Formats: sequence, C-alpha cells, structure tokens
Amino acid sequence: MKELIHKLNNNPKYSRLFQWGKMISITGSAQMVVQATGLLTGILIIRMLPTKEYAYYTIANTMLATMTLLADGGISSGVMAKGGKIWKDKKQLGQVLATGLDLRKKFAVFSLIIAVPILIYLLNHQGASLWTIVFIVAALIPSFFAALSDSLLEIIPRLHQDIKMLQGNQLLVSVLRLILSVASVVFFPFTFVALIANGIPRMYGNSRLKIITYQFAEKEMAPDPQIRADILKIVKRTLPGAIYYSLSGQITIWLMSVMGTTSSIAQVGALGRLSMVLTIFTVMFSTLITPRFARFEDDRKLLISNFLKIFCGLVILCFFIVGIVYAFPNQLLWILGKGYGNLSTALVLSVTGSCLSLISGSVFTLSTSRGWIINPLFTIPLNVLALVLGILFLDISTLNGILLLNIFMAAAQIAMLIVFFFIKALKSNN
Repeated sequence: MKELIHKLNNNPKYSRLFQWGKMISITGSAQMVVQATGLLTGILIIRMLPTKEYAYYTIANTMLATMTLLADGGISSGVMAKGGKIWKDKKQLGQVLATGLDLRKKFAVFSLIIAVPILIYLLNHQGASLWTIVFIVAALIPSFFAALSDSLLEIIPRLHQDIKMLQGNQLLVSVLRLILSVASVVFFPFTFVALIANGIPRMYGNSRLKIITYQFAEKEMAPDPQIRADILKIVKRTLPGAIYYSLSGQITIWLMSVMGTTSSIAQVGALGRLSMVLTIFTVMFSTLITPRFARFEDDRKLLISNFLKIFCGLVILCFFIVGIVYAFPNQLLWILGKGYGNLSTALVLSVTGSCLSLISGSVFTLSTSRGWIINPLFTIPLNVLALVLGILFLDISTLNGILLLNIFMAAAQIAMLIVFFFIKALKSNN
C-alpha cells in the first residue's frame, strides 16, 4: 500500500489530485467546524433574544455588512489583483497591503457618515428607544473596525495558500464568539450585548491574523503612490456598484424594515441564519479557488475552461443543497424554534436565493481577481431594471414575495456576470 501511494504521489497527475484533496479536506473540515459553531451561536441568539430585540439585531447586522462593503469599495479586489502578480515578492506584497489598508481607513469615514444615520432611522422606525439606538450603534463599532482589516490581511496567506494557520485562526474566533455570546446573552438578552460578543473575538482574531500575514509580507511598509493609483483604478469602477449592491444586496431587510413589522424582520433574519451554512462554500471558494485563478497566466483557453469547470461545480452543489432543504424543511425549521415552524416554503425560497447569490458572488470574485471590473454604467441600470420588473410582477408585501424578488434579481445578476466574464476572457492572449 505504501509503495502504491508513493508511486501515485510521484505521478504528476495524481500528485496534483492528492494535493487538492488535502487542501479541500483541511479547509472543508475547518470550515465545517467554524460554520457549525457560527450556526449554533446564531441559533442560540435567535432563541435567547426576544423577537423585537432579534429584529434590531438583524437590522444592525445588515447595516454592518453594508458599512463593510462601502468601506471596501473594491479595495480588496485591487489588492488581490495586484498581489496576485507579485505574490512571491515579500517587499512589494507588503507595499500592496499597506496601501490597501491606508485606503480602507479613509473609506471607513465615508462609510460611517452614510450608514450610521440610516441605521438610526431604521431602528427608530421599528420603535427602538433612544438609549437602545445609542447602545446598538456604539456596540457595532468594534466589529466594523475589525472588518476593515481582516479581509485584506487574509488575502496574503491565501495567495501563498497557507490554509492551515488561516483556518485555525477563524476556528478560534468562532469558538470564542460562541462562548462569549452564550455567557453574555443568557443573562443580558439585548441586541447591543450580542453585538459586543461578536466584535471582541473578531478584534482578537485580527491581532493573530497580523502575525500570520506578515510572515509573507514586509511589515510597516509605507503606502506606495503607484500602487494606490493602480488600486484606485479598480475602485473607481467598483465603488458605484458597491454602493448600489450595499443597498440591493440586502433588499429583503430594507423592504421589511420600512414596510414590515419586527416579527417579519425577525423571520427573515432567522431564515438567513440557516442559509449562512452556505458560508462554508463561500470561504472555501475564496480560500482555494479565487487566489489560484488570480495566479493563472493570461491565456484565453485556460481561463475559459477552468471557469466552466468551476461554474458547473457550483450549479451541481446548489441543486444538491436546495434538494436537501426541499426534502426536510420541517426538521430544519425545528432548529429555529416554535415561532418559525410555519415557514417551510419561505425556507426553500430563502435557501434558493442564497444559493444563487453564492454563484453570483463566486463569478464576480473570479472576474475581479483578474482585475476585470464591469462598468457600473451598465450594471446599475440593468440591476435597477431587474428590481423594477420584480416589484411590478411580484407581491412584495408578503415574505414569500420578497424572497422571490431576491431569486429573480440574483438570477439576472448571474446572467450579466457570465456574459461579462466571457467578453473579457475572449480578449485575453493565447
């Protein structure tokens, strides 16, 4: 047996297969634990927080995602695209990272100015008291500042495929979040307590992530003007779309926050918690697939053939996931508690929309990893058109109607991104 394994390892074809199997097993097993821990944390929060407090928690988390997206504005795509070309040069990689972090700090101010007033309005609209709003906004800040750097810091070890250390850090953060959430929310069932319990472990994880990252990049490098200009070229094409997607990407919560009740917001948030299991595939994709795709040579045939393999794999995966949910909706809803047991159809629609978003996001990151950014003058009007058509033909006053709108918009997004990818790939050199 040992002799057979040795021969297979020396065979280039099988050696590569074994390498991929090892990488997938490390990433997959770690992410299964990370996401299981995250799901358990989310379920406990759903069960421990009163419905009104969980509605506030859903709004706050949605706004955190929006703030993070606005603060990025395409910077991470620029760092990935730039870093993929010089990933073996420790000094240049340090300059790219330092420039990206410097830009993100500046963008954070813009994000706060835009997002905080909206958060205050939505919380007030749902009946939150003044002190509740103040505590929630203050508690959201630690998580926001942690999010400013962690997605950029993770790019460097991903480019070098140092998966083990990266996954270990994510696992530690998720376990600490679970422990802190249970220890605090049980005794203090308030939204701001749950947000603080989420932010502190993330800040600690960032301190460890810096140690991992600076093994591959020079530390304390000054931002480089030329690198900044290169990244900003991508940002200028990405930022308008980021602003749009920060709104449209959470269209369910926005519409429910304005038109719905705290109960309907809590239902959407609870269903979203089950769909968060898909994050395991998003993380595996961004850890294993995207960095390798960024490192490919500018070869038309190579890029298209690998894209088709990746896309078909994603479609098969999503069909399997939706099939499981369709077959066992009641068992899955039991996890959320008695208050959500009548949402079988909504669960299937929610997971379907999340699967389509997984495909859309994956296709988008493949393009941006090559530095290909679709012009927002095309994307925004097309997406607005899809949104308007969806609102005209669907009953968005109901939960199922809102979820169908999500599915329609995600499908339109996938079609647009595929067309764009092939246009850019066909222009690549042979």
